[in-house]
Amino acid sequence: MKDYTQLNGLALAYVGDAIYEIYIRDYLIEQGATKPNKLHKAATNYVSAKAQAYLIKEMLEEKLMTPEEETFYRRGRNAKSHTSAKNADVTTYRIATGFEALMGYLHLTKQTERLEELIEWCIQKVGEKNG
Repeated sequence: MKDYTQLNGLALAYVGDAIYEIYIRDYLIEQGATKPNKLHKAATNYVSAKAQAYLIKEMLEEKLMTPEEETFYRRGRNAKSHTSAKNADVTTYRIATGFEALMGYLHLTKQTERLEELIEWCIQKVGEKNG
C-alpha cells in the first residue's frame, strides 16, 4: 500500500477533481437530470473553481475539517500550478485546488464515509445558496 499522504497537492487535486465530479454527476442523474447540456450547466454550480472556493471557505468558517484535513487542503492550495482556470482568478483557482486535494486525500486514504459526508454537505450548501 502506497503512502498517499506523501503525495504533492497537485497529484491529490488531480484525483480529487475526478472523484468529486463523479459524485456530483451521480447526484444530478439521481435528481432526474438527463439532458447533457442541462447536466453540464447544473454541474458547474458544484464543480467550478468558484463553487469549490466558496465551499471550502464555508467549511473553514464552520470548522468542518479536522486539522489533518486542513493540512491537505493547504497542501493543494499552496501547490505551484503551471495552469490556471479559464473562468477564475489565481486565488480562487488555488483555493479550489486545495478543495480538490482534500477530496483526493480522503479518497486515496480510503476515508470513503468522511468523503461522502463532506460531499453531501457540499451538495446541501450549493442547494441552499442557489435556492
